[in-house]
Amino acid sequence: MGDLILAIDSGTTSTRALAFSLSGEIVDVAQHEITQHFPQPGWVQHDAAEIWQLTKRAADEVMSRVGDRVAAIGLTNQRETICFWSRRSGQPLAPAIVWQDRRTAE
Repeated sequence: MGDLILAIDSGTTSTRALAFSLSGEIVDVAQHEITQHFPQPGWVQHDAAEIWQLTKRAADEVMSRVGDRVAAIGLTNQRETICFWSRRSGQPLAPAIVWQDRRTAE
């Protein structure tokens, strides 16, 4: 059994992967900035494919350095951001609407 936990945190401005020891110490980390898009006033969007690509890249980077030591994976993400994916293609159907978006405020 491995002696590390891989935590994947996708936030509003970046996504990162962290390897923690079972005692809670950070062993390794990789982080990549997510591009924010503001197509209209009050609208905040992300490219869902970019979120996936950067998340996978960060996890791959950490895993390449820590090897098979990971015993478990934990995930966290940015509040109420939403996106829809095609079941057939696996691709996003539209930009991810970020929790900061105000288009439904009324």
